[in-house]
Amino acid sequence: LVGAAAADGQPALGITDHGNMYGILDFYKACRKQGVVPILGTEAYMAANSRFERPRRTGRIDDGAMSEGGEASDKLYYHLTLLAETTEGYRNLMRLSSLAYLEGYYYKPRMDWEVLERHHQGIIATTGCLGGVVLQALLAGDERLALERAARLQDIFGRDSLFVEIQDHGIPA
Repeated sequence: LVGAAAADGQPALGITDHGNMYGILDFYKACRKQGVVPILGTEAYMAANSRFERPRRTGRIDDGAMSEGGEASDKLYYHLTLLAETTEGYRNLMRLSSLAYLEGYYYKPRMDWEVLERHHQGIIATTGCLGGVVLQALLAGDERLALERAARLQDIFGRDSLFVEIQDHGIPA
């Protein structure tokens, strides 16, 4: 991929492994060797509220959990794309990734709002794919919740470091 980007004259290329940062070192070396600027990141898994919560799972792992009364509740995890803008941001991505494994692991390595607030410096965030907290609220028809979640992300990352991700994959959602 790095070779194709270099051959095509692309100035930069990003990596956002799901839930980890395992591919970053090899990717970084390959980019530097071929004169492509590496953009380092992760597509993080995020708990609905707390990385310590353990909701009861039903159905597929990426489906919503079920409450005691049988109503649908928050999913086991959501997606959030995080990119290092600075060296401090890269270090914070490593901290977030480590905390997700050490403290938040439940089916997936999950982080939460609290650790994002502590380790957000130098990071650019996007609202993520259809699996993100904002988009899931929109898909559920809850515009108020989507705005609350987007506002919370903006409070954490700042107006200039949060972007709304839009994708056209030819699917209605």
